Amino acid sequence: MRDRISTLDRSGFAVEFLRRNATYRREYARLQRRIARRATDAAAERAAFAERWGLGFCPCSR
Repeated sequence: MRDRISTLDRSGFAVEFLRRNATYRREYARLQRRIARRATDAAAERAAFAERWGLGFCPCSR
């Protein structure tokens, strides 16, 4: 496992960090539930979530 982590680029390392972060996973699950219930503006909520966690996505990543 350690060998795999040492070969990751910045974005790969960030993904691994977030994947293992319990707070991030909880907040993401909560966001997904709110969006599924249509209790919020999905685009605005995703943007706020990304801002809070310092995430950036290229337009082609959908």
